Amino acid sequence: MGDGSGSDARNHPGRQIGDHPAADLSMDLYQRMDDALEGAPGSRGCSNLERDRLNLLEQKGMQRVGVARSTLYQQVASELRRAIYSGELRPGDALPTEVDLMRKSNVSRNTVRLALGELVNEGLISRTPRRGSVVRDRRPLLMYPQKELEPQSGEDGARQEAFARAVAQEGRKPGQDIEVAIVEPPEDIATRLALPDGELAVVRRRLRYVDDQPYNTNDSYFPFALVSNSEIARPADITRGANRVLEELGHPQVRMIDDISARMPTSEEAARLKLEPGTPVVVYVRVGYDQDDMPVRVAVSVLPADKHLIRYELERR
Repeated sequence: MGDGSGSDARNHPGRQIGDHPAADLSMDLYQRMDDALEGAPGSRGCSNLERDRLNLLEQKGMQRVGVARSTLYQQVASELRRAIYSGELRPGDALPTEVDLMRKSNVSRNTVRLALGELVNEGLISRTPRRGSVVRDRRPLLMYPQKELEPQSGEDGARQEAFARAVAQEGRKPGQDIEVAIVEPPEDIATRLALPDGELAVVRRRLRYVDDQPYNTNDSYFPFALVSNSEIARPADITRGANRVLEELGHPQVRMIDDISARMPTSEEAARLKLEPGTPVVVYVRVGYDQDDMPVRVAVSVLPADKHLIRYELERR
């Protein structure tokens, strides 16, 4: 690739063209397209045929100098990604407009949109009608699943539910919506709870919030015969947590099995959790057993992958 010292390179400093074979033919089209986008007086823009010609010239020219067209948008995405990770662009900051990015990198609008789409899929930015592209808050909630059975106390010394405690430790505000129902559980839940056919379960469905933003869902199933007369079957928050209630009923959980998988969310999950397009979720299933090795709880959590970090600490004994 040349040193970009020609007159066309001076007019378009972001494009390192040198002896780029498409330069003389394409620069006028780029200029006219930019003028049209900004509404410059007398600008006539580019026809569809000229736009197709520009894309073809860009593709052929880049291939001749050893750069595939597909890498153009990746280069734009890489520069924006670097700015985000370095802190130059902080959560809540607006990215340059599409027109600004086109001018800075001297690429087409389609190339810019491909770059922005890649960052959306990575969970780094969100796109809104009014503000354009904005850097997302990427601070994940740190979860320690192995600490769930440890005593959890708030600042006043009272027992506190594990999720609320984890959020509060980070100086953030926890919250949740709770629904309680008596159901015939799905087959996989019934199998994990070792329930006979037709046996009922109590399910506590929770939509959990961090700083008033929906963060995850947690559906906890319990054998109806075990918890029917307890707080677990009533639609109210249990500040000390359902695990403590199980202990009081004589069924402390002494062993747990976790299954963790990843998938794309259902449309209902995406709407409920207000997920950005392309955001995967982690499905975290925990089965708790009492001292007689009887399953007493199945908890199914759906965790947006960009908002959670699950950390296990293992010690050799």
